[in-house]
Amino acid sequence: MNNADIRRLDREIRQTTKKLEAVRRGELWPLNGSERRAMARALAGGAYKVARGRSAGRAETQMESTTSAAEIRLNAELTALHSERQRLTTEAARAKAARKSKGWW
Repeated sequence: MNNADIRRLDREIRQTTKKLEAVRRGELWPLNGSERRAMARALAGGAYKVARGRSAGRAETQMESTTSAAEIRLNAELTALHSERQRLTTEAARAKAARKSKGWW
């Protein structure tokens, strides 16, 4: 309800936005553990297929779907953080208005 909570949420929003942009650029560091494992499995499977002289199409599809899932997860986190920030801001404004109406400055 105080400014420290809003600042904390602002920092988390900036971090999540950076993670989302990194995932869109194809970087792996923002992925969580299960997404990293899925990406590693797809990469290893694709390398094996290529070494055998076959197409790695399915592995590429798995990697794309993992990236897409990470984007969806980060977008959901970002939406939740924005709505929480809005809730805290509204609460703070109501509290300030209540203090002002009682004559407390």
